[in-house]
Amino acid sequence: MNATQRWKQMIQVEHAQSDSMRKEERPADSWANFAQQFRANPRRTDDLLVNFLRQQVTSEQVVLDVGAGGGRMALPLALCSKKVIAVEPSPSMCRVLREVAAEFDIKNVEVVEADWLDAQESKADMALCCNVVYTIQEIERFVRKLEESAERVLVVMFQAAPQSQIYPLWEPVHGEPRLPLPSLLEFLEVLDQLAIEPEIEVVHMERNRGFDSLEIAKDQLARRLYVMPESVEMERLEALLPQVLEEKDGGFSIKGATPLEPRVISWRPRSKALEPER
Repeated sequence: MNATQRWKQMIQVEHAQSDSMRKEERPADSWANFAQQFRANPRRTDDLLVNFLRQQVTSEQVVLDVGAGGGRMALPLALCSKKVIAVEPSPSMCRVLREVAAEFDIKNVEVVEADWLDAQESKADMALCCNVVYTIQEIERFVRKLEESAERVLVVMFQAAPQSQIYPLWEPVHGEPRLPLPSLLEFLEVLDQLAIEPEIEVVHMERNRGFDSLEIAKDQLARRLYVMPESVEMERLEALLPQVLEEKDGGFSIKGATPLEPRVISWRPRSKALEPER
């Protein structure tokens, strides 16, 4: 089994496990209940990842943001670039992106409401894909389309899947260990298979976002673990919370969880690298 096959298999078995735990239909827009959490001030200066990405862009460049979500990266980059093309399949995320753009009078953002592999190809100086690839089954097609669309590609991902901090809670709640999604190690193996030699930079974060209260922690963890109210699983989760949560920096976080820090994986597509200097 090669790297792209292993990548796809990991996603398929993780999805199958998730589906077996769901007690309700998978929503058409999986981000509908979470989209408002992705609102952010485009002019914020305390986001270390945004600050890093700003340094990668000039005022004359067009940026393609694939999986732009509510515009947490797209809108700050629009303030320092010529234009941002934001590709996002979730209608609720696109709505948040447009609302924040209007609120801050940002007009140089083009929103493409589509899945990346179905979207009409756009041309840009830089393609950005931030914390998206973990669930992309056709990873080779996805990466190659990024390369076809831009002079430089930046993929941002954590060293482990975003939900990995709650993986240890699965067995106590559901009676079986969580099957993980692919992450940084598997992505680098995919790039190696595709003969891509990237540069990797770590953006050190001051702290990870936790939960503002115990009630919020219970609600969000229940959603992520597919636990329904008044169920045996909810009883197990409620009994588990005092053991696994600790109060820290004015909020609550999972004890012993490894802080997730972004890795910026960047490369210039081989065909572009071979082009003569203009």
